[in-house]
Amino acid sequence: MSRMAGGDCRKEAAGWEGEDGQCDSGIESLRSLPGGRDTPVAAAAEASPAAETETFAEAAEERLDSSYGSGALPEPLPGPPATFRDEEPPPPERFSRQQLEALTYLSEDGDTLVHLAIIHCVPAVALYCIAQLPREVLEIQNDLFQSPLHLAVYLEQPSVIQALIHKGVNPGLQDRNGNTPLHLACEQQHLHCAQQLLQGTAPPEGTAQPPGYRQDLQLQNWQGLACLHISTLKGNIQMMSLLLESGAYVDVQEGTSGKTPLHLAVECRNCKAVQFLLHSGAYVDAQMYNGCTPLHLAVGRRDSDIAAILSHSGADTLLRNMENETAQDLADGNDSLLALLPFDDLKISGKPVVCTE
Repeated sequence: MSRMAGGDCRKEAAGWEGEDGQCDSGIESLRSLPGGRDTPVAAAAEASPAAETETFAEAAEERLDSSYGSGALPEPLPGPPATFRDEEPPPPERFSRQQLEALTYLSEDGDTLVHLAIIHCVPAVALYCIAQLPREVLEIQNDLFQSPLHLAVYLEQPSVIQALIHKGVNPGLQDRNGNTPLHLACEQQHLHCAQQLLQGTAPPEGTAQPPGYRQDLQLQNWQGLACLHISTLKGNIQMMSLLLESGAYVDVQEGTSGKTPLHLAVECRNCKAVQFLLHSGAYVDAQMYNGCTPLHLAVGRRDSDIAAILSHSGADTLLRNMENETAQDLADGNDSLLALLPFDDLKISGKPVVCTE
């Protein structure tokens, strides 16, 4: 996202702009919904139930434009109707047809009222709608394939995340980049949001857990990255620990070249992440699709510190990649690296042969 309006909601999100000027579901259009508390329409809605029904009908007819720079409608986002403000929300069957149409209205960008309430950082409206709407409506994805849960994670709105999870929405829906809400939590390093997504919530009594809604921690986005890959690239040890405790596979391979999180930690030259993954059971000799091990990558980058960590963890110095190169071959000419990689390929009865003068 480029610029955004709305206090704490001014954030940047590279890669969220759509094609041909399409924008990211409208974090800019703070005043894109009709009927605020101080508008004549809202005043009429509070005056009588009939006027309130007309307010919802008018809202359904208005254009809810959620694209950037949408300032054609100056009214602020409305809150819950005055008659519901100090009491429990009424059940859906008490809504008129016009009110239900307003609650389930889709903007020209595919956003529901829940999307827009989250985008404009009005969680009270989002929570009200979540309480009234069925799960199928709460799983609607906009034109960028963002569900309300995606936006609640991206904009770090924990109360909305919790309400959506309580309602049983699918946490595995993928946006146009293949990211689930958990991918976004790892990318944005929102640890609390990730904890909520992974903790989950038991379905209400008398209802069955929807099939297939278990969080898939090995699921890859369109770049081939699982959540553990993203958190490793970010160097976020706490997030990595949370994912592993929740069942993420420590040696999961990314889809483009077969790198494990340990390979990525070596590439980032992050000694702490390398040590953490090894202590968490990562396979030190895991091979990419081209046969390179983490030690190949460390030696190729002349990183003696990480090469030493891998060597002391039992890395095999003689494994060959598809170029028929060992880590020793790559270290040729570098005395500090060669000192870490002794030539022990000649063995008799499993013991190395030591040559003496």
